Formats: sequence, structure tokens, C-alpha cells
Amino acid sequence: MSWELNTDKPVYLQLVDQIQAEIISGNYKPGDKLPSVRDLAAQATVNPNTMQRAMTELERDGLVYTNRTTGRFITSDEDLIKQLKKQYITRIIEEFLDRMKLLGLELDEIISYVNQVAEKK
Repeated sequence: MSWELNTDKPVYLQLVDQIQAEIISGNYKPGDKLPSVRDLAAQATVNPNTMQRAMTELERDGLVYTNRTTGRFITSDEDLIKQLKKQYITRIIEEFLDRMKLLGLELDEIISYVNQVAEKK
């Protein structure tokens, strides 16, 4: 996983977002074992306490669970993952639309630009 961290928001929340993205994209499958907190922290070049805070947040959301003897795992609840994917996509679209509206664009103009760019891909 390529970790991209910036100063826009707290590091632990960025870690949560990136791990969630790995889950909803299928890079981490339901039931997969996660690397240890220390290993993940080393990969992301962050303090292990910061990664632990991200893991705690993911556990609170039900995406990750801990088996005391064998480590942390991705939830097997595929409905929860689908719900997360929908929320994630909705948030990205809302942020995009807010930014486009700041530029003074109406919805039909935004859709036109999206279609133009999509046709080039």
C-alpha cells in the first residue's frame, strides 16, 4: 500500500481513510489478517501510537476486529463493507460538487465537464 499523508487533517484519520479505501477496493478482502500495528506504522512511516489510534477507530466502526491470540482481521460483514463503499463514494462526490459550486458551476455544467473528461479516458 502506498501511504499518502498531508497536513489537511489529523494523521490517524488519514490512515483510517486509506485503510477503508483498501477494504472497499478489495485490496483487503473480508476476513483477511492485517499486518501488525508496528508493521503498518513502519510502512506508513508514522508512530505506532498513531496507527493504533487508527486501528481503534476502525474497530469502533466494525470494519476491523481483534482476535486476542492471532491479531486483527477485516470484518466478514460484506453488507457493512458495501455500506461503507456507498458512504465513501457519496462523501467524495459531495466534496467534488462543493468545490465545483465554489467555481460557480451549475449541476448541468459539472455533468458536461465530467462527461467530456470521461470520454477522453
